[in-house]
Amino acid sequence: MKKYIIFLCAGFGLLTTNSCTKLDQEFYSSVTPETFFKSEKDIQAALFRPFTHAKWYMGEDRWRLQEYTADNFAITTKGRHWYNGGENERFHYHRWTPDDGWIWGSWRGTLMGVALALDAKSDLEKLDYTQFALTDEIKASHLSQLDALIAYFYLRGLDYFGGMPIFESLEGEALPRNTDVELFNHIEKLLKAALENIPAKKAGEQEDGAITKGAVAAMLAQLYFNAESYINKPMYNEAKTLAQAIINNQYGSYSLDTQWNGPHTFTNDKSPEILWSMPSEFKKLEYNWFYADFYHYNTRQYFNQDMGANNGAHLTPSRKPDGSLYTTDFKLGAPYEKYAAGDFRKKPYKYNGSGNYEGMFIIGPHLTPDGKAIVGGEEYKDKPLNFVDQVGRFTEVGAGKKYSNVSQLPSKMSEGEENTGVRLVKVPIPNLNDNSLRWGADMPIIRLAEVYYMLAECNFRAGNAAEAANLINQVRKRNFEGGKDPNPVTVANLDKYRLLDEWSIEFLGEGRRRTDLVRWKAFTTEKWWDHVASNSAHLNRFPVPNEAIAGNNNLKQNPGYE
Repeated sequence: MKKYIIFLCAGFGLLTTNSCTKLDQEFYSSVTPETFFKSEKDIQAALFRPFTHAKWYMGEDRWRLQEYTADNFAITTKGRHWYNGGENERFHYHRWTPDDGWIWGSWRGTLMGVALALDAKSDLEKLDYTQFALTDEIKASHLSQLDALIAYFYLRGLDYFGGMPIFESLEGEALPRNTDVELFNHIEKLLKAALENIPAKKAGEQEDGAITKGAVAAMLAQLYFNAESYINKPMYNEAKTLAQAIINNQYGSYSLDTQWNGPHTFTNDKSPEILWSMPSEFKKLEYNWFYADFYHYNTRQYFNQDMGANNGAHLTPSRKPDGSLYTTDFKLGAPYEKYAAGDFRKKPYKYNGSGNYEGMFIIGPHLTPDGKAIVGGEEYKDKPLNFVDQVGRFTEVGAGKKYSNVSQLPSKMSEGEENTGVRLVKVPIPNLNDNSLRWGADMPIIRLAEVYYMLAECNFRAGNAAEAANLINQVRKRNFEGGKDPNPVTVANLDKYRLLDEWSIEFLGEGRRRTDLVRWKAFTTEKWWDHVASNSAHLNRFPVPNEAIAGNNNLKQNPGYE
């Protein structure tokens, strides 16, 4: 009987509960598909299993590697909380090591996703779909979706680590790493083949988590768009061609959402902008991992909800402790103040009932829906909370205290307080009266707005700044009353930094920031709040985890981490 390797978490159910503590390689006997599959429902279960892993994979450590290493987010130490053995500072200061857990979790999570998809594919390709009243076209679509999902995992692995072992079956073990170019070519091959068999989205169709032709084309565009970072070969022309074709609906029916929050609201599965999203539903595959990290212990009173939180992550500050803006200190980061006055998104988040809400930030006085002050429990124990776009130990200022005035306050990762930093509410939270909507917003993976911005950047790099500005402004205008943007992109103001700002403004918190900085060669060469440039190019990739090398001595470490 054939044996194969499959990557599993200790405790199979952990993959559906947002945690994974230990990954092992174990041998299992193959199950004969003809005896296991009894109905179309069994086929769907096998097909969706690796997508469940993808839902887990798209958050947590992968998000942390993208955002906490970059210029928009930080987890400051808040008194006795969140130092975490220096973990948060290591990633902010680019001092991570091959022993860091976020890196190991991402390496193993990538290869686990590949293995789970290959496992499903090896079973489904043996089936005679006609015995289940299904066509060969449906079978081809299912197998191509799994190929596209494998490509997705490898695309993320290429982005994080460079070359990885290429598995095309579950036979064998301890494979060495393939080169960056070999992995790039493998991803390209998988996506091009998937384009041939996956159906295109039709106008009005709702998203259900399946990968459609448009999503495959967008992933291929992403591969080309970042090719210079991945394989030192600019392929912006190839990315531009694909992006334009997607916008022209050659790969399915899509359009920009006319509402500022359409791609993120409780009913975003109906948004015409979504190319691919991961379904979420209350008590079913909830897209909620971020909640505990982002919000204060007492923010449940702000939301009128019953969920506590751990008060960790926030936006990097736009202002110094004295209240002045970081306008000349650095060009990156300071995300909150990059939003123009009048931008619908810049308002404080407020749930208005029946699925309607406004704003996407928590800033200023923290109040219950009926206007009562919410008090703190640490530095501001029993005192009204006021969230500030600053980092500093303000409770240590005053007569007889450590600092005589705020201008003396240091602003750095170690100096947070419980009210430090603006908090992002990009995924809407309903109140208890509308609790059936809780976690009703699906997780967007690829949006048409990203395709517009890819096309804009490709045009900018080709010298067509006017078209680049036009494309970005088509997205920006929905965020202002009557479409009147007070600070549109123009030929005169469009440069590298404005482009990076626009990526930040539109996709804040969507787990992509590091990739954008690396593409612009800014990740290791630019400074931002409490971060100085290392000018160490090897940091554009993460190390191969020591735990992976210990389990497979054929793996070689990335340069600079030996």
